Amino acid sequence: MNTRKTLVSLAAMATLFSAAACAAPEKEKDTTTESGVDSATATSAEDFGGMDELVKAAQDEGELNVIALPPDWANYAEVISTFEDKYDIKVNSDQPDAASQDEINAANDLKGTDRAPDVFDLGQSVALANTDMFAPYQVETFDEIPDEFKDADGTWVNDYGGYMSIGYDSAVVPDITSVADLLKPEFKGKVALNGDPTQAGAAFSGVMMAAIANGGSADDIAPGVDFFSELKKAGNFLTVDPESATIEQGTTPVVIDWDYLGAAAAANVDTWKTVVPEEAVVAGYYYQAINADAPHPAAARLWQEFLYSDEGQNLWLKGGARPVRGDAMAEAGTIDADLWDALPEVTGDPVIPTDDQTVKAGEYLAANWSKAIR
Repeated sequence: MNTRKTLVSLAAMATLFSAAACAAPEKEKDTTTESGVDSATATSAEDFGGMDELVKAAQDEGELNVIALPPDWANYAEVISTFEDKYDIKVNSDQPDAASQDEINAANDLKGTDRAPDVFDLGQSVALANTDMFAPYQVETFDEIPDEFKDADGTWVNDYGGYMSIGYDSAVVPDITSVADLLKPEFKGKVALNGDPTQAGAAFSGVMMAAIANGGSADDIAPGVDFFSELKKAGNFLTVDPESATIEQGTTPVVIDWDYLGAAAAANVDTWKTVVPEEAVVAGYYYQAINADAPHPAAARLWQEFLYSDEGQNLWLKGGARPVRGDAMAEAGTIDADLWDALPEVTGDPVIPTDDQTVKAGEYLAANWSKAIR
């Protein structure tokens, strides 16, 4: 498991800003393919003349820049290597441990250079706050994606999802059945949240889970902030971003994170368990989008086609995540049935915050989170 949601270190940020300051001045870039298609404005593979022509245009570019995609997050290592091998396109993966907001920052800081990110994989609150930076594009399987999981023009599309959970080392702490258990003395100095909820999708949903477990709702995240404040006062909350190393070393024996990352942790820690609290079932998808100023616009669009193909969706499923086309693929018989059937059952009524609820909750977190946990 990797956090993918930590803040970039000060040293890394200094390097980033230094590189951006030394970069060549922003200039207009010709994104016209040999066949006369402007890759930067293409809204479907048809604009290229079909998939074969899109592949050719992407291969002419030869590279793809991705950001904030840890190898052990939803099987991204295999997703990336399969794309590279399939299309003979080099994938440059930058800042794999970055948070969603760091993706947006990098796109702004590196705009006009060949090192800017071509695509984004973002938490909901950050994605919805930056839609003006995205290029609309509809993949070939667009119609199989439920309307509630996409923008009508393809400006953003949900990609993979899961349920917010509590992962824990059962050899270190007692079994956990509810969010309230985390306030017990046995959890002193042991509970970590994956990131800063004002910048990271996983952490945002963790606070939402705590809110619902304590009488709040998708419209009222305040009880979740209050819960973490109480957790901090009890000495149970760790202000440490969990990652594979901290879990394996026992530094973060309890982690609030997505259930598919709990499965990844269990692969390295035999006693690791994951529970989705029945009283607070929070589901969520990440958002996929193309940078409107992508330096490799054809490769960015081919990447989207790959991610939403049967092959790409099954690779996310292999990482324990629930692909957005899962139900349609199951009906068509193209899903990996063994992996699909092996997904853990979740009881309770799932809560998926709407766009408006997410924006409102994000505003409350921005105003109150830091005060609650200091």
